[in-house]
Amino acid sequence: MPSSFLDRTTPPHPLAPRLNRRSLAAGLSLALLSPIVAGGAALASSPALPGLQGGRRTVPVLPLPPLTPALGVPSLGSEPSCPALQQRLAAQLAGEREVWSVSIADASGRLLADVNGTRPRVPASNQKLVSTAFALDRLGPDFRLNTQLWRLADGTLRLTGEGDPDLALPQLQRFTQLALRSGGSTGQAGGVVRLQVAEVPQQSWWPQGWHYADRAQWYGAPITRLAVTSNAIDDAVSNPVSRLQALMRRTANQQGGDIQMQVVSADQPLPTDAVLVHEEPSTTMQGLLSLANTDSHNFTAEVLLRSGAGTWELPEAVRRQTVWLSQQGLPMEGVRVADGSGLDRANRLTSRFLTALLMRMDQHPYGRAYVSSMAIAGRRGTLKNLYVGTPLAGRVYAKTGTLTGVRSISGLLLTETGPRYFSAISNGASAPNATIGRVLRDAQNVALCP
Repeated sequence: MPSSFLDRTTPPHPLAPRLNRRSLAAGLSLALLSPIVAGGAALASSPALPGLQGGRRTVPVLPLPPLTPALGVPSLGSEPSCPALQQRLAAQLAGEREVWSVSIADASGRLLADVNGTRPRVPASNQKLVSTAFALDRLGPDFRLNTQLWRLADGTLRLTGEGDPDLALPQLQRFTQLALRSGGSTGQAGGVVRLQVAEVPQQSWWPQGWHYADRAQWYGAPITRLAVTSNAIDDAVSNPVSRLQALMRRTANQQGGDIQMQVVSADQPLPTDAVLVHEEPSTTMQGLLSLANTDSHNFTAEVLLRSGAGTWELPEAVRRQTVWLSQQGLPMEGVRVADGSGLDRANRLTSRFLTALLMRMDQHPYGRAYVSSMAIAGRRGTLKNLYVGTPLAGRVYAKTGTLTGVRSISGLLLTETGPRYFSAISNGASAPNATIGRVLRDAQNVALCP
């Protein structure tokens, strides 16, 4: 087994049918959460994303509503305030206390119980909670990733993308057929078509901290703008640009045409007179969030981080996200962001930070979209097989994280008196799932904390 593996129990296969992934959002109806998530503001509407006027490019404008003002929004307390739950938590962790960080809070911001809550830990896929919160706030619920075919003034075509994780062969075939019909620079169908493929440089395909063994696995596939089946088949596709070109050439040959392709930088701006030939949008933002949080899909989380930051330069994307986090009034001491998915072991989060983030996002105009993207204990995603047949089933909305020696679960626990926000991170525990289950059962007992 590789040295690090994210949520191996229920991995989303990279060749899952496109229709199934696109319909995932429909199964996560926000209406199901309306009586559940206390403090979550109703889903705000956002202006439609800018499109094209007369087939030509327009300047994107996204006037999204800001976060709820800090005034009146509860902030996380700094000292445990429920002695009975604090004692239960200490007893559950017992001799493994030093490898755990656990924080539990209520909707008013009371820190009910906390053990090592400010100690930075490797979070594994709990890092996705950060990336998805950032992307949802910056981009809004109407956002989609677009793959587009453009015609330049000299007849050359350019294929651009934003990292749609569900881009697959049928969409690529449509782009190829439309390119052939365009006639290339001659304007005559059946001629040789000149096509530019806009992509990021190879040195940017993987975050630097990803282990080389992971990069060969499907869950560690390279992060590119034009990714057919998320750059994975059974394993990672080592050269996705060459694969895309080969697939397009094969389709062109089958149609009796020919395409001459050139790779150009994705940072190269389109000419102002470029005309959109065809566009393939991704699934909805709800579907993208669910791929990242319910199914723990690394590729999607990395794309959301870059999209939210407005740059595919990972260091700059991380910097912009960190600035955003600092503006939310979260406990940032010890927090270090290295990637968007959690596969990089250089990430460091604290359980108190994650608990505060979850509480803060529940106050967000898009809070319900955020919570509804998570796995559900005993029901869905990476929590489907955990806590089945217990009072926790259907009552825990959370994100899991798994690396060798690391287990984390952070989210919302539904109780009779409203939600409780929690984060539990272990770096070396012997039976973490069982321990977290016992801790959550204690937290579910509202009588412990009047």
